[in-house]
Amino acid sequence: MSTNNVPEQVIAVGVVLADQTRRVADEHLDELEKLIETAGGVVVAKILAKRQAPDAATWIGSGKAEEIKRLAEKQNVSLIVFDDELSPAQTRNLEKIIDTKVIDRSALILDIFAGRARSREARTQVELAQLEYMLPRLTRQWSHLERQAGGIGTRGVGETQLEIDRRIVRTRIGQLKGELQKIEQTRYTQRKSRSAAFTVALVGYTNAGKSTLFNRLTGGSAWAVDKLFATLDAKSQRMAHPMPRPTVVTDTVGFVRKLPHHLVASFRSTMEEAVSADLVLHVIDSAHEEQAEVGEEVLRDLAIAEDRIIEVWNKVDLGSRGFEVSRSRGSHSETAQPRDRTTSISALTGRGIENLVDLIRQRELEGGEVLQLEIPHEESRMLAKLHDVAEVYEQRSADRGTRVTAWIPQNAIDRFAHFSVSISSRRAKVG
Repeated sequence: MSTNNVPEQVIAVGVVLADQTRRVADEHLDELEKLIETAGGVVVAKILAKRQAPDAATWIGSGKAEEIKRLAEKQNVSLIVFDDELSPAQTRNLEKIIDTKVIDRSALILDIFAGRARSREARTQVELAQLEYMLPRLTRQWSHLERQAGGIGTRGVGETQLEIDRRIVRTRIGQLKGELQKIEQTRYTQRKSRSAAFTVALVGYTNAGKSTLFNRLTGGSAWAVDKLFATLDAKSQRMAHPMPRPTVVTDTVGFVRKLPHHLVASFRSTMEEAVSADLVLHVIDSAHEEQAEVGEEVLRDLAIAEDRIIEVWNKVDLGSRGFEVSRSRGSHSETAQPRDRTTSISALTGRGIENLVDLIRQRELEGGEVLQLEIPHEESRMLAKLHDVAEVYEQRSADRGTRVTAWIPQNAIDRFAHFSVSISSRRAKVG
């Protein structure tokens, strides 16, 4: 969105509809400004149009479009960005009136993703989303033919070329979908190889601090910056804290309001990391409670059960409210015992991290039991099987067999129960 290192001058446009409040519309427009800045543009003006319903031809009405035209000429603007998704016809009509390039929020986000994509998987996902977005808009590429003289011959050429373009795009979409299927199969194989480990997925709004929390939990060095969509590739790493079981943490791509449905579909394979995880940490910026609703909607769409989710209210070090976060479903504080499904932290400073780690430990232990076993020496094969399926904490040889203290998953307890000496508490200290 910049040319020769000179940022593009942009006007951001939003619409306040009858079922919206001005405050919500302002928040959406402020976020659009951040997205434009992330893409490398500079917002020189923000416009909110109030309407009972969107205008079918231009979304905002021809009068408001003329107003934007005058402002764009005055401010030497080269791009108009709308906060809502425009139809191809609406985009064409607006460009005819304003005589300036017009894009919508979806195109802007796709542009940002294209600039951020690094891995083969992310590049494939972004290209697929871009082409599916572009396909119904290909007619714009040939609008110049309408202005040429001799329309009889010209129109046929345009339509023929347009069909060629559409065929090329559809063929490429098919190829990309095939590539993504192969990538998804590879991901499935990787997940299967980690099946013995307890998996924790970090999900949430973009820039909520997921990558900073990922680094805090794993001791890793994932790119963690104050930018929207800094992470597009799912990253997995072993947990650095002492845990009852081998534990793998995965960082995922962030959510945002009005995320283009093409992107949601394309990044489905990345989000499968959350779907298949044993535990999902929904990371929320505590200064922006409204972002929680966006994340909850995505988690519902992914059919992730609520009992597999812990809400993690992050960045409490930045607000005057401290660790107090109140919501309609309840409240929590630093001094109170952390609830089973919600806690507050600062991933940046480390405040509250131990409480979060304790919650993860509790969830890990819920999936099985800590047993003390005595396996006879002649049953050495069972001891080997125990090491395959359980997390062994202690092992020592005794007169009649091997004494073992181990966490055993629920689905394997019956195989070892007859060796049990006693059942230890699920909340036995792990270290």
